[in-house]
Amino acid sequence: MVPQIHEKMECQQDIKIAQITFRIQINMDKLHSLYTFIDLAGTFAFAISGAMAAKEKGLDVFGILVVAFTVACGGGIMRDVFIGAVPPAGLADWRYLLVSVSAAIITMFLDSFLQLFNRPVLLFDALGLSLFAVSGAEKALAFSHNNEVAVLLGIVTAVGGGVIRDIFLNRIPVIFEKEIYASAALLGALLVVCGHYLGIPNKWTFAAGFLVCFMLRLLALKYHWQLPSFSKEKKKG
Repeated sequence: MVPQIHEKMECQQDIKIAQITFRIQINMDKLHSLYTFIDLAGTFAFAISGAMAAKEKGLDVFGILVVAFTVACGGGIMRDVFIGAVPPAGLADWRYLLVSVSAAIITMFLDSFLQLFNRPVLLFDALGLSLFAVSGAEKALAFSHNNEVAVLLGIVTAVGGGVIRDIFLNRIPVIFEKEIYASAALLGALLVVCGHYLGIPNKWTFAAGFLVCFMLRLLALKYHWQLPSFSKEKKKG
């Protein structure tokens, strides 16, 4: 009788473990799907901003496509190399190339529609910045890196594409000027990391990090908020 009871208890424990494992797998699949959606959305937004900036500079079709892809995937590729996720998703996953090329084609042939937005390059750049800040931090956490690394890689993912765009187009990168750009990405990534530390569901931390980063960037552009600078004033006489 006793052995039968033990066997029944072990069987029940195995069933519970299997159920828990199944639920964890479902949650991980949902998280991966959410992360992939955010990453691809950021890729699309950055690709449009890069393609529009390249078009304004007078680049040809090939140049626009190159700038769009490198701007859209450059930050993510650097992030993946740093955390050891090789080959990087931007190179291994065909969806990133497809999204980048599609965004560039939309920019080239539907420019009149995009111009309906106020300052479209800055708008889509702010979208890409915000989406990549949260996705970069989350992917670093998913690869078991500590909170400090997650925040830093959230920033790298967010600003990397913009830096590449500005270098390609012979401009001073935005992060080296007084604009609130990298600091907005810092706040977005920090919210994701804090939410993860406190056990808050990812969908809420993603939304909070994205909104804070996006709104701060737009408000900084609208009201000309800038970080303090310490340039030396020329002495008279």
